[in-house]
Amino acid sequence: MKLDENILGNKRKDALSWDEFFIGIAKLAAGRSKDPSTQVGACIVGQDNRILSIGYNGAPNHFNDDEFPWNREGNSELETKYPYVCHAELNSILNFPGSRKDLVGAKIYVDLFPCNECAKAIIQSGIKEVIYLSDKYAGGDGNKASKLLFDSCGVKYRQLDEKYQRVLKLSLKPDEKIEYM
Repeated sequence: MKLDENILGNKRKDALSWDEFFIGIAKLAAGRSKDPSTQVGACIVGQDNRILSIGYNGAPNHFNDDEFPWNREGNSELETKYPYVCHAELNSILNFPGSRKDLVGAKIYVDLFPCNECAKAIIQSGIKEVIYLSDKYAGGDGNKASKLLFDSCGVKYRQLDEKYQRVLKLSLKPDEKIEYM
Protein backbone atom coordinates (compact mmCIF):
# COMPACT_ATOMS: atom_id res chain seq x y z
CA MET A 1 0.00 0.00 0.00
CA LYS A 2 1.35 3.41 -0.92
CA LEU A 3 0.55 6.36 1.36
CA ASP A 4 -0.99 9.50 -0.04
CA GLU A 5 1.74 12.12 -0.64
CA ASN A 6 -0.29 14.70 1.32
CA ILE A 7 0.16 12.72 4.56
CA LEU A 8 3.90 12.22 4.16
CA GLY A 9 4.81 15.86 4.72
CA ASN A 10 7.98 17.58 3.65
CA LYS A 11 11.12 16.13 5.13
CA ARG A 12 14.31 18.20 5.37
CA LYS A 13 16.44 18.16 2.25
CA ASP A 14 19.65 19.40 3.94
CA ALA A 15 20.15 16.54 6.42
CA LEU A 16 23.75 15.43 6.85
CA SER A 17 24.99 12.60 4.63
CA TRP A 18 26.54 9.60 6.43
CA ASP A 19 30.01 10.85 5.43
CA GLU A 20 29.28 14.33 6.81
CA PHE A 21 27.86 12.88 10.00
CA PHE A 22 30.80 10.59 10.75
CA ILE A 23 33.50 13.11 9.78
CA GLY A 24 31.62 15.55 12.03
CA ILE A 25 31.91 13.08 14.91
CA ALA A 26 35.65 12.76 14.19
CA LYS A 27 36.02 16.56 14.16
CA LEU A 28 34.10 16.82 17.44
CA ALA A 29 36.38 14.15 19.00
CA ALA A 30 39.40 16.19 17.84
CA GLY A 31 38.16 18.91 20.16
CA ARG A 32 39.24 16.71 23.11
CA SER A 33 42.89 16.85 22.00
CA LYS A 34 45.19 19.00 24.12
CA ASP A 35 47.80 19.21 21.38
CA PRO A 36 48.33 22.94 20.69
CA SER A 37 49.39 22.46 17.05
CA THR A 38 47.39 19.54 15.62
CA GLN A 39 44.04 18.22 16.77
CA VAL A 40 42.91 15.03 15.05
CA GLY A 41 39.85 12.89 15.66
CA ALA A 42 38.82 9.48 14.37
CA CYS A 43 35.51 7.65 14.18
CA ILE A 44 35.28 3.94 13.30
CA VAL A 45 32.01 2.87 11.72
CA GLY A 46 30.72 -0.64 11.09
CA GLN A 47 29.27 -1.88 7.83
CA ASP A 48 25.80 -1.05 9.16
CA ASN A 49 26.66 2.65 9.73
CA ARG A 50 26.88 2.27 13.49
CA ILE A 51 29.67 3.96 15.42
CA LEU A 52 32.05 1.37 16.88
CA SER A 53 34.69 3.61 18.44
CA ILE A 54 36.04 7.13 18.63
CA GLY A 55 39.51 8.49 19.40
CA TYR A 56 41.64 11.62 19.29
CA ASN A 57 45.35 12.36 19.51
CA GLY A 58 46.46 12.56 23.11
CA ALA A 59 48.38 11.01 25.97
CA PRO A 60 47.88 7.35 26.91
CA ASN A 61 45.47 6.56 29.73
CA HIS A 62 46.85 7.26 33.21
CA PHE A 63 49.70 9.37 31.79
CA ASN A 64 49.55 12.86 33.25
CA ASP A 65 49.51 15.11 30.20
CA ASP A 66 50.39 18.10 32.37
CA GLU A 67 53.81 16.60 33.05
CA PHE A 68 55.19 16.06 29.57
CA PRO A 69 56.03 18.37 26.66
CA TRP A 70 53.56 19.40 23.99
CA ASN A 71 56.22 21.06 21.82
CA ARG A 72 57.01 20.06 18.25
CA GLU A 73 60.72 20.78 18.78
CA GLY A 74 63.20 20.37 21.64
CA ASN A 75 66.85 19.63 22.40
CA SER A 76 66.08 15.93 22.01
CA GLU A 77 63.08 13.90 20.89
CA LEU A 78 62.27 13.30 24.57
CA GLU A 79 61.60 17.02 24.91
CA THR A 80 58.90 16.90 22.21
CA LYS A 81 55.38 15.49 22.15
CA TYR A 82 56.16 12.78 19.60
CA PRO A 83 57.27 9.88 21.80
CA TYR A 84 54.26 10.34 24.11
CA VAL A 85 51.19 11.12 22.00
CA CYS A 86 48.91 8.38 20.66
CA HIS A 87 47.40 9.23 17.29
CA ALA A 88 43.62 9.40 16.89
CA GLU A 89 43.46 6.33 14.62
CA LEU A 90 45.37 4.14 17.06
CA ASN A 91 43.35 5.46 19.99
CA SER A 92 40.08 4.67 18.24
CA ILE A 93 41.25 1.11 17.52
CA LEU A 94 42.52 0.62 21.07
CA ASN A 95 39.36 2.18 22.56
CA PHE A 96 37.12 -0.34 20.77
CA PRO A 97 35.61 -2.52 23.51
CA GLY A 98 34.40 -5.33 21.25
CA SER A 99 35.97 -8.24 19.46
CA ARG A 100 38.55 -7.50 16.77
CA LYS A 101 36.41 -9.40 14.28
CA ASP A 102 33.81 -6.64 14.59
CA LEU A 103 36.27 -4.16 13.05
CA VAL A 104 36.70 -6.30 9.93
CA GLY A 105 35.24 -4.43 6.97
CA ALA A 106 34.71 -1.22 8.96
CA LYS A 107 35.47 2.35 7.83
CA ILE A 108 37.48 4.95 9.70
CA TYR A 109 36.82 8.67 9.35
CA VAL A 110 39.77 10.97 10.19
CA ASP A 111 40.67 14.65 9.91
CA LEU A 112 44.17 13.94 8.62
CA PHE A 113 45.41 11.17 6.31
CA PRO A 114 46.97 8.46 8.54
CA CYS A 115 50.71 8.16 9.12
CA ASN A 116 52.42 4.90 8.22
CA GLU A 117 52.30 3.62 11.83
CA CYS A 118 48.55 4.19 12.02
CA ALA A 119 48.16 2.69 8.53
CA LYS A 120 49.66 -0.55 9.85
CA ALA A 121 47.26 -0.56 12.82
CA ILE A 122 44.30 0.12 10.51
CA ILE A 123 45.32 -2.77 8.26
CA GLN A 124 45.92 -5.15 11.18
CA SER A 125 42.52 -4.33 12.69
CA GLY A 126 40.68 -5.26 9.49
CA ILE A 127 39.37 -1.78 8.64
CA LYS A 128 38.84 -1.63 4.88
CA GLU A 129 38.24 2.05 4.11
CA VAL A 130 39.73 5.37 5.23
CA ILE A 131 37.79 8.59 4.67
CA TYR A 132 39.78 11.76 5.43
CA LEU A 133 39.55 15.53 5.13
CA SER A 134 43.16 16.66 4.75
CA ASP A 135 46.23 15.13 3.14
CA LYS A 136 48.51 17.76 4.69
CA TYR A 137 51.66 15.61 4.42
CA ALA A 138 51.06 14.33 0.87
CA GLY A 139 54.32 13.51 -0.85
CA GLY A 140 56.26 12.87 2.36
CA ASP A 141 57.88 9.47 2.89
CA GLY A 142 55.47 8.48 5.69
CA ASN A 143 52.49 9.45 3.56
CA LYS A 144 53.83 7.52 0.58
CA ALA A 145 54.42 4.49 2.82
CA SER A 146 50.83 4.69 4.12
CA LYS A 147 49.42 4.72 0.60
CA LEU A 148 51.68 1.86 -0.48
CA LEU A 149 50.59 -0.16 2.56
CA PHE A 150 46.90 0.55 1.92
CA ASP A 151 47.19 -0.22 -1.80
CA SER A 152 49.07 -3.47 -1.17
CA CYS A 153 46.60 -4.63 1.48
CA GLY A 154 43.37 -3.67 -0.25
CA VAL A 155 42.38 -0.79 2.04
CA LYS A 156 40.49 1.89 0.11
CA TYR A 157 41.06 5.53 0.94
CA ARG A 158 39.36 8.67 -0.27
CA GLN A 159 39.31 12.31 0.58
CA LEU A 160 35.84 13.54 1.48
CA ASP A 161 34.37 15.21 -1.58
CA GLU A 162 34.37 19.00 -1.29
CA LYS A 163 30.62 19.15 -1.86
CA TYR A 164 30.25 17.45 1.53
CA GLN A 165 32.71 19.75 3.28
CA ARG A 166 30.26 22.35 4.48
CA VAL A 167 30.53 24.45 7.61
CA LEU A 168 28.23 23.59 10.49
CA LYS A 169 27.64 25.82 13.47
CA LEU A 170 26.91 23.59 16.43
CA SER A 171 25.66 25.11 19.65
CA LEU A 172 25.68 23.16 22.90
CA LYS A 173 22.87 25.33 24.21
CA PRO A 174 19.45 23.70 24.53
CA ASP A 175 16.89 24.35 21.81
CA GLU A 176 19.40 25.81 19.34
CA LYS A 177 19.52 24.14 15.94
CA ILE A 178 22.54 23.34 13.81
CA GLU A 179 23.19 26.05 11.24
CA TYR A 180 24.49 25.07 7.79
CA MET A 181 26.74 27.57 6.02
